Amino acid sequence: MKLATINNGTRDGKLVVVSKDLTRCCAAGYIAPTLQAALDDWARIAPQLEVLARDVEHETVPCERFHERQAHSPLPRAYQWADGSAYINHVELVRKARGSKVPDSFYTDPLMYQGGSDAFLPPRGAIPLADPAWGCDMEGEIAVITDDVPMGVSAGDAAGHIKLLMLVNDVSLRGLIPAELEKGFGFFQSKPASAFSPVAVTPDELGEAWADSLIHLPLMVDYNGQPFGRANAGQDATFNLAQLVAHAAKTRNLGAGTVIGSGTVSNKGADGGAGTPVSAGGAGYSCIAEIRMIETIAGGAAVTPFMQAGDTVRIEMRDAAGRSIFGAIEQDVVEV
Repeated sequence: MKLATINNGTRDGKLVVVSKDLTRCCAAGYIAPTLQAALDDWARIAPQLEVLARDVEHETVPCERFHERQAHSPLPRAYQWADGSAYINHVELVRKARGSKVPDSFYTDPLMYQGGSDAFLPPRGAIPLADPAWGCDMEGEIAVITDDVPMGVSAGDAAGHIKLLMLVNDVSLRGLIPAELEKGFGFFQSKPASAFSPVAVTPDELGEAWADSLIHLPLMVDYNGQPFGRANAGQDATFNLAQLVAHAAKTRNLGAGTVIGSGTVSNKGADGGAGTPVSAGGAGYSCIAEIRMIETIAGGAAVTPFMQAGDTVRIEMRDAAGRSIFGAIEQDVVEV
């Protein structure tokens, strides 16, 4: 099942069921007005949405053309958004570039921060940038949406609480991060609004690509129209998405509609070392910071600049037949 939220002029938009090929949609308001309302009563509502999804596929209900540019992020706002770091290769590169070692605990206890969730950017919404010195960067990630998760849930049981999957551009302002981390309280100003894919999908939509609570497909990141990242989200993951959900629920219940991110999808190179650019036959990178770290390690200084006004990032994932699964996040950086 594929779900989306259409911008109808309200904060939370209207819930629609989307066809598998992302061409058609049908309003689901008579079942649940919004995606959050559906998640609040998922056990009862989901079967009704599944029936509507089958009707959409069989074209037995009136449908409208689905336009990704009219979509909000599936949850335009959420009660909770927490981002983990499943791909420690990314952290290893950052640490190596500044001459420090990754603590052993990072391999057994996930990193996680709590981000702002009161207003996500639409998948085709601009990334506002007030100062280029802030170091604007994209971060291509996977995200899950849960139902109600009990405190202390095991990773095995947490997998059953993953109800929907999305892509995310977790925008970072790299120039602001060091000063914030020095304060010892973590990210705030350095993590502005994120954007999520036009469509959220149930795990069964992924077929065999969904295994061990990971999506085993490349995450396609294009930067200014050129392939930038093709890292496989099922490879080189120190933690899976269920483990991140369990980590978030260690000391608290998670309310329905909680969004948990994977952190930047990152692959090692073929030799087990740093990855190489797509142009050189490698999997590339899901953020600019990673290639800058590799440049620093290799040559002593970063060369690739961070995003500037006018730059564009596109994040998408396709199935084995080349069909878009979630639709595409496509955002321009704009000066504000």
